[in-house]
Amino acid sequence: MVEKSSAAAVQRVVFDTDVLIWYLRGNGKARRFLELVPHQQRALSSLTFMELLQGCRNQEEGRQLRAFIAENISLVIHPDEITSRRAIALLEQHAFSHGLRVVDALIAATALETASSLATANVKHYRPITRLHLIQFKP
Repeated sequence: MVEKSSAAAVQRVVFDTDVLIWYLRGNGKARRFLELVPHQQRALSSLTFMELLQGCRNQEEGRQLRAFIAENISLVIHPDEITSRRAIALLEQHAFSHGLRVVDALIAATALETASSLATANVKHYRPITRLHLIQFKP
């Protein structure tokens, strides 16, 4: 587990897209990883939801995804102006030096603005972001 802040007990966990892709592909480690977080503490950015929908091959997969999210995630967080401004600042700081991309910046900003941890296998792009509490998933 990678920790980037001194706040020991962050309640909510925002799941990055990669973790849920592993879960939806049937990865047992991803299933156990998600189950370690109590349902009421599980969250995701609406951008993660959109990325997952974009990966669906048809409407039935889209319905299955919506059912999965409804059953397994207690909160979908939509970026507001403050989150967007934070994401812009993160891009200005980390896009060129560490390859941070737009959606990743918004997901990180969502976690920061809601005082949540971010669960991800993609720690490379997120590691340099100060005060972002990372929980590393290893598929």
